Amino acid sequence: MKTNALAQKKESRSTGVLRLSGAAVGLCLLLLTLSSAARQPNIVLIMADDMGYECLGVNGSTSYKTPRLDALAADGMRFTHAYSQPLCTPTRVKIMTGQYNFRNYRQFGRLDPAQKTFAHALKAAGYTTAIAGKWQLGHDKTLPAHFGFDEHCLWQLTYEKKDGERFANPLIERNGGALPRDEDVYGPTVFADFACDFMTRNQDGPFLLYFPMVLVHNPFVPTPDSPEWEKGDRHKNNNRHFADMMAYTDKVVGRLVDHVASLGLAEDTVFFFTGDNGTNRKITSMMGDRKIVGGKGKMTDAGTRVPLIAYWPGQVAPGSEHGGLVGFEDFFSTLLDLAGIDNYSASSLDGRSILPILRGESAKEKPWLYCHYDPRWGRSNQWRGRSARTTRYKLFADGRFYDLRNDLDEAIPLAVNALSDDARDVRKQLRAVLDDMERQGSVMSPEGAP
Repeated sequence: MKTNALAQKKESRSTGVLRLSGAAVGLCLLLLTLSSAARQPNIVLIMADDMGYECLGVNGSTSYKTPRLDALAADGMRFTHAYSQPLCTPTRVKIMTGQYNFRNYRQFGRLDPAQKTFAHALKAAGYTTAIAGKWQLGHDKTLPAHFGFDEHCLWQLTYEKKDGERFANPLIERNGGALPRDEDVYGPTVFADFACDFMTRNQDGPFLLYFPMVLVHNPFVPTPDSPEWEKGDRHKNNNRHFADMMAYTDKVVGRLVDHVASLGLAEDTVFFFTGDNGTNRKITSMMGDRKIVGGKGKMTDAGTRVPLIAYWPGQVAPGSEHGGLVGFEDFFSTLLDLAGIDNYSASSLDGRSILPILRGESAKEKPWLYCHYDPRWGRSNQWRGRSARTTRYKLFADGRFYDLRNDLDEAIPLAVNALSDDARDVRKQLRAVLDDMERQGSVMSPEGAP
């Protein structure tokens, strides 16, 4: 541990100068341990773009190789029932504010400037904060700072997607200015460079790095590790490049973990890795013999179930697994807990901290998850809806009730008059959740407006 290394250095410097008594050495070690324990941990929150649960080898994928992420899970905790919103901006608003979408989601591609984010809270608690990767929360270069980030390196900040892509020859803005365009430059590498530089400059900590990645969103184009890259064919969209993009995501995560270790901060840094929604619908992945068609934009498991890994040496038990429910509303509360912030108004948040789970402490399981989904993306109502779920059952506001253990694709609703006693009890509980959310204001008109 870092504490032991410090103690050894102190002891070695005392040799030949001052012989400390055993009691004195013990007191020094105790003080050092208490000092280390009181230190606010650095936090690195990585969120891949359009990566469903089925994409990681550790989750059973047989389509892609993710050795670094698999190792991160082996050395940390893997969550098997973590759920996002079905689409990117709704998820970004939810994770950053800790609230269900009906409370503060107003428009696709925008975060209401009146909202408070986890960056605000941690910055006020002494953290240096940065965001790198995909923005998509409003076109104004002052917004990252407005939402609590000291530094930023972003795609889709003041420019529209039509102005420039995020991969080869990327259009990226860093701390208010556009970086030079270069066909030989790969956007995900730029973001990783920034992230490592930020952590190096702030290694005395504590720091918060929020890394909403641009990978593995379409277009599915070559990475610098693809054969096509050296041939100069870097912009051709082909589904077969998705596997290369998965591999590069894995590589970037491994680079960040290695960099933190090289700074001697491994035990002082918490890593989270997750995805913002399900995989693109054009991508079919294999989990053994089972085909998983991407469900991005849908309220099904394929659209909302995402990977989640937590890694914190010395705090999170290696190879641990949690099969209970975790929602994106829970991240804000968890970051507050990690930072030791206990004066934040819990009434303004919809989630609960998973820190006790990370530490292996006895914790009451989350009984249900709620999803309000109204993306306001175009005029179609086909994706709008509300649902409440357990790990096994899901109830929609329109009455559809599914047993996900036996019908993961939600193809055949259960007949209410044929339910088991257990299923009937769960349905009653979930209906009470939906009714309560309706009373709180989670109601949508035919046009999708609360």
